[in-house]
Amino acid sequence: MSLFVVLGLAVSGVNASQPPVYAEDGVAINGYDPVAYLEHITAVEGEDEFSFEWMGATWKFSSQENLDKFMASPEDYAPQYGGYCAYAVAKGYTATTDPDAFTVHDGKLYLNYSQWVSRLWRLNMTRFIEQGDENWPGVLE
Repeated sequence: MSLFVVLGLAVSGVNASQPPVYAEDGVAINGYDPVAYLEHITAVEGEDEFSFEWMGATWKFSSQENLDKFMASPEDYAPQYGGYCAYAVAKGYTATTDPDAFTVHDGKLYLNYSQWVSRLWRLNMTRFIEQGDENWPGVLE
């Protein structure tokens, strides 16, 4: 199956105007802790008891310490492109993400649709980041 077909399936149910943060069922990053990605370079599920509402989504954390860090500076920890697939944003559209398909680059978190897309993203990450930065947030319209 081609990449365009795979990503097309992920985008097919998308509305014309997207919220600024990808949040399935209202929960950002599928409930994973954004601070853990950046400080431990690992995907760690958050807990309901450590949650915070920001940018129209519920963000979950694995500890009070991580919650406090995020609350003090959410822009430093939130994923780029609102948590939408970074590769898709670089290509001019939005797609869902897999919390295990991530890259931390220059202190920023980038999520992708799948492990396969994440590998593709890393092949030319610098150029894709430039393209994503140019397209964001226009792809939400």
